[in-house]
Amino acid sequence: MTSRGNTAVERLVQGAGIRDVLESADPDAWLDLDAEVRAVRTGGPQVRSRELTRVPALALCHRDGRVREAALEQVAGHPDLLPLLVVRTADWAGPVRTRARDLLPGLLAAVGPEDLVPLTALALRLSRRRRGGFAHETLTAFLRSVRPAVLEPLLVSPDRATRRIAYGLVVEHGLLPADRLARAAAADEDVVVQRLCADAALGRAPTLDDVILPLVRSRHPAARSAGVTALRRAGRHDDARPFLTDRSGLVRACARYVLRQGGTEPLPLYRALCADPADHGIPAWAPLGLAECGEPADAALLWPLTGHPVPSVRARAVAGLRLLGRIDLDRLRPLLDDPAPAVAREAATTLLPWAGSLPEDWLLSRVTGDRGPAHTRRTAFRLVRARGGIAELRAAVALLDGPDRALATLAVTAIQQWVPPQGGHHDPAELDALLDRCTHLFSVHALLSLRWRAGLTGPSGTGGETATAGGPEAAADPEAACAAATARGPGPVPGAGTGSVSGAGPGSGDGGIPAPSRRARVGAAIRAWIRRRKA
Repeated sequence: MTSRGNTAVERLVQGAGIRDVLESADPDAWLDLDAEVRAVRTGGPQVRSRELTRVPALALCHRDGRVREAALEQVAGHPDLLPLLVVRTADWAGPVRTRARDLLPGLLAAVGPEDLVPLTALALRLSRRRRGGFAHETLTAFLRSVRPAVLEPLLVSPDRATRRIAYGLVVEHGLLPADRLARAAAADEDVVVQRLCADAALGRAPTLDDVILPLVRSRHPAARSAGVTALRRAGRHDDARPFLTDRSGLVRACARYVLRQGGTEPLPLYRALCADPADHGIPAWAPLGLAECGEPADAALLWPLTGHPVPSVRARAVAGLRLLGRIDLDRLRPLLDDPAPAVAREAATTLLPWAGSLPEDWLLSRVTGDRGPAHTRRTAFRLVRARGGIAELRAAVALLDGPDRALATLAVTAIQQWVPPQGGHHDPAELDALLDRCTHLFSVHALLSLRWRAGLTGPSGTGGETATAGGPEAAADPEAACAAATARGPGPVPGAGTGSVSGAGPGSGDGGIPAPSRRARVGAAIRAWIRRRKA
């Protein structure tokens, strides 16, 4: 584990080795040490200035540029400090930077293959800085001249950027055979490396089984799609059939392309796969593949699959119906109660554009019901949020004290982002009561503004009566209320009731709603003065 901060400095002062203090493979560890040594206050009881200059690693990071420049000469005798020399090539002090750049090329020649891995990662990280390009360019030029065996450790580096530059050099100079590149494309986690190696392997041996098979068996879609597409050049069009139901849409599209190039239309194959809704062996992704290349009439094959015993088939059938644009609200609504979360999520996604057409009571019963599964409550709340209006606020307030704390967190966000309906018909007393239950989620000014936009001119708990903090002159404008509060000064808002708002500014008390913060009051007073001037 990397030791950072003053602890790392103290351990170096006490004589610990640099490899014992830092993880040499982590480029951020070296950059953090460089910044943290400069932040150490010297002259204290723990670290003195002369101790920083005595330790070569700390001297290379010293605040004084003359100390850093002098310490560069010690790097040749301490190879473990070469990463700090790389950092100094981007130093802000010209003499330090120039001397470090003069030393770097000669010292790289003595570096072993394993030590090149952290140096490459560090140089790539430094290249993001204003003066950091030199180390990147120097190291890249050095790697172009080394033997292929020297690059092997870089090909398996945990740093993604290091692997990219290493495979780029390998492909550029043709240092690896096609089958090795295909295996690298199939195994590497980085999509850039996958595509780079797959293209290079297929460019050299496009029909070789040792190249195609690792690609089509890869778990990464980018590699599989490259392998499936290569089946066309190999003349093996029928081998693309199993990939019609691949979990990746990219791979499915490539499989359809290869089959069409071989004279086979994929649509009848999809229809045959989805023809029997009682077949338990239907591939999970077949319904979605049918929708991707099918016609609206193919929805007749997908509707029966929404009742298939396999949840993944039901979920893809709903997604396929959405893709075809064949939506029947009455048939989709029951799927929101499906015991499989994936099916309920797909049903909610499909119903989102028609959330306003769904019965409000039906949705609220699923949001607030305690007996239903958690995924049903969450998908129903998603639809309620899309519906908006007073229904969204009702559901969100009801969830605040519910047992599902993750859903309660979503409810807090929904309340704070709630937009009052414009021109809607709602009971002011109910709206006032709902807002009164969530006053702790707003500042005073935000709550006054929200109540004003919702058409409630009275303070919280009055049922929307026409009376505001600041008197009748501020009844229709929350900023006028704040301006009045400015003239009044800190203290409770008269007639505000007994509830208090958490997170309020100065002047809060247990007996009433606190006044807005000084910043809010001053801003409101300035805006009120501007409006009066314009009038």
